[in-house]
Amino acid sequence: MSGQVSDRGSGLLSRWSVSPNSLWGPVDPAADAGYEEDRPKRKGFFTDTSICIGCKACEVACKEWNDVPADHFDMTATSYDNSHSLNANQWRHVAFIEQPRTPPADLGMPTMRTGQETGAVADPASTDEADKPDFRWLMSSDVCKHCTHAACLDVCPTGSLFRSEFGTVVVQDDICNGCGYCVPACPYGVIDRRKGPDGSKNVGIAQKCTLCYDRLDAGQAPACAQACPTQSIQYGDVEELRERADARVQKLHEAGIMDARLYGNDPDDGVGGTGAFFLLLDEPEVYGFPPDPVVTTKDLPAMFNRAGAAAAALLVGAALAFVGRRP
Repeated sequence: MSGQVSDRGSGLLSRWSVSPNSLWGPVDPAADAGYEEDRPKRKGFFTDTSICIGCKACEVACKEWNDVPADHFDMTATSYDNSHSLNANQWRHVAFIEQPRTPPADLGMPTMRTGQETGAVADPASTDEADKPDFRWLMSSDVCKHCTHAACLDVCPTGSLFRSEFGTVVVQDDICNGCGYCVPACPYGVIDRRKGPDGSKNVGIAQKCTLCYDRLDAGQAPACAQACPTQSIQYGDVEELRERADARVQKLHEAGIMDARLYGNDPDDGVGGTGAFFLLLDEPEVYGFPPDPVVTTKDLPAMFNRAGAAAAALLVGAALAFVGRRP
């Protein structure tokens, strides 16, 4: 893989010299990276959290296919979630968020009674609040967003991170030098350097979801989407997924679930839209998402220009001072 695409990795200055307006307005990230017209359509994920059941099949499938270490499974005493967050050893993370129920956020699914009966299922059409639990679970399978404007690509000094022909962002393990510049550059806190366990491959190397680049190249769906039993994780062409997501939100609104909203699907947001976006049932902060993400390298070209102008002014001043001292 690295021999085929390592020249696609581009630094910050070269990116702006090729595409000076790439941070303004919707763009096709694969075309922006220099791929020809016969490239495939941009691929991505639409995650519908309203039908996620928290089974974590996506986590297991991701680890098995990508040979990600199966460690860091510990109970925190604050949640039933035992995988905690995205990191170098957790490319998919299913969050368990327990909330007091706020009527009428009822998805119309059967719920267990909270009374003395055991094994009875409440009538979803019942208006009796005693028949409904006093809390709800919000579950969401998080993943790398594969941003349109990816700061991790901008700061990578070796070209280890590259934009694939599918519009996704992939790490080449054999080129990464472990500098870690990409870690603070990510506005979502996704990418991380692998710290262990002992004996694992790629320790010290930046790791994250590749959207199963090897499977895409073979015409297959990513492992997590293939394993999801409820189709909460949907894979396909990004533009088609956005249409599907809009229709799903409209359907939930018609059912009275007005909290349903999309996150990451807007091409005019601070990262140009993402290749992996979500249907949420609450504010993004509840799920651990930044409410208004912005590509962290947005201001670097202006900063570079100002620093260059300041350095030039200092040189001119030093030259004038030197000339003024000559007899």
